Amino acid sequence: MNKVTVRDIDLKGKKVLMRCDFNVPLDENGNITDKTRIIAAMPTINYVLEHGAKLILCSHLGRPKGEVNAKYSLAPVAKELSAQLGKEVKLANDIIGPSAHELTENMNEGDVVLLENVRFDAREEENDEEFSKELASLAEVYVNDAFGTAHRAHASTEGVSHYLPAACGFLIEKELQALGDSLNNPDRPFVGILGGSKVSSKIGVIDALLEKVDVLLIGGGMAYTFYKAQGYSIGDSLCEDEKLDLAKELLAKAAEKNVKMLLPIDTVVGKEFKEDTETQVVSSDAIPDGWQGLDIGPATIKLYEEELAKAKTVLWNGPLGVFEMDKFAVGTNEIAKYMAELTDCKTIIGGGDSAAAVEKAGLADKMTHISTGGGASLEFIEGKVLPGIACIPDKA
Repeated sequence: MNKVTVRDIDLKGKKVLMRCDFNVPLDENGNITDKTRIIAAMPTINYVLEHGAKLILCSHLGRPKGEVNAKYSLAPVAKELSAQLGKEVKLANDIIGPSAHELTENMNEGDVVLLENVRFDAREEENDEEFSKELASLAEVYVNDAFGTAHRAHASTEGVSHYLPAACGFLIEKELQALGDSLNNPDRPFVGILGGSKVSSKIGVIDALLEKVDVLLIGGGMAYTFYKAQGYSIGDSLCEDEKLDLAKELLAKAAEKNVKMLLPIDTVVGKEFKEDTETQVVSSDAIPDGWQGLDIGPATIKLYEEELAKAKTVLWNGPLGVFEMDKFAVGTNEIAKYMAELTDCKTIIGGGDSAAAVEKAGLADKMTHISTGGGASLEFIEGKVLPGIACIPDKA
C-alpha cells in the first residue's frame, strides 16, 4: 500500500469529489435494507469534513443502463447520509447538469452534496473523456473510496483522475492492506477456501492461490466439475463439461506445487433444486443418478475444520453450498462459525456471496476483514490491475 491517501493532501477549503460505493440493497418501498457500504464510507467522509473540505459525493446504484430511472435514485442514500452525519446532505437531481452546478458552486466548508446516480448517464460506464472532464470540473481534488468498483475503468472511478489530484480513501487503503498482506506476506499455514457455482469464474483465482497457499479447500457447485474430471459419478449435479480438462490441470498444478487441495468427501444431495426437496448424505465420489449436490456434508465440515484449526491466515471466497436456501447453508454457516472462533488467525472474507453469508450468519464482527468488493477482490487476488487504484499516484 504505497498510494497517495487523503492524509497526504491539503483539503482545507477545497471542493473534494469523492467516489463511494453506495450500491446498497433497497426494498420495494425504497428503504435501505443493508447500510454496510454507507457505514464503510463514513471514516473517509468524516475525515474530509473535519479537515475543512466541501464534499461532493458520487456513486452508482443498481444497473439503470444509462437512463434516468427513479427506482435507482440515490435519494434514500442522501437521507441515510444526512442521518449519519446529523446534517442535511443535499441531493442534486442530475450529475453534471444545472442542479449539480448550482449546488456545488456556492458550498461552504463542511457542506455535503450528493450527485445523482452516475450510471443515469451512459457515458459513465464508457469512461467518456468529456463526461469525465465535466465531472472533474465540479471539484479541486478527487478521492476514490469505492473498492467495490475499483476493477471498473469508468468516468467516476478512473476518468476524473486525469484532471484532478487523486488520492484513495481509508476504505480502499484498508482493503489493499488486508488483501495485500494476506496474499503477499501471510502468516502460515495459509489456507484458501473457494466456493461458488462455477470453476470458470474462479480459474484465475484458483491459479493465483495455488502459487500462494499451503492448503486449498474447495466447495460449492464448482466441486462437481473437479469430481467428474476424476471420473466420479456426479448424478444431476452442476458441471461445466467444457472445463474438465482445466480441472485436471489445476489438480495437477496443486500436486506439483505441493499444495494440499481438498475436495468434499461427502455431499448433501437433493432430488430437486428447492428448499423442501428430499435429501440424503452420500459419498462425494458416488452421487446417484437423479440427485444433485447442494451442500458439503458433515464429514467434509469436520475435515475442513481440522485444516482450519492449524491455519494462521485464511482467505475465503464463495459459499460452500446453496446458501440462499437455509437447508443447504449448513456447510457455509458451520465453516463461518468455526472461523469466527479461531484465535491467533487472520480471517479474510473476499466479498460477494461469502461476505453476504457471513453477514447473514451474524458473524461479520468476528472476522479480521470482510471485503466490500466481490469482483474487485477476486481480480485483486488474481493479480489483475484495478483501474480505480492504478490511477491513484504512488507516494513520492
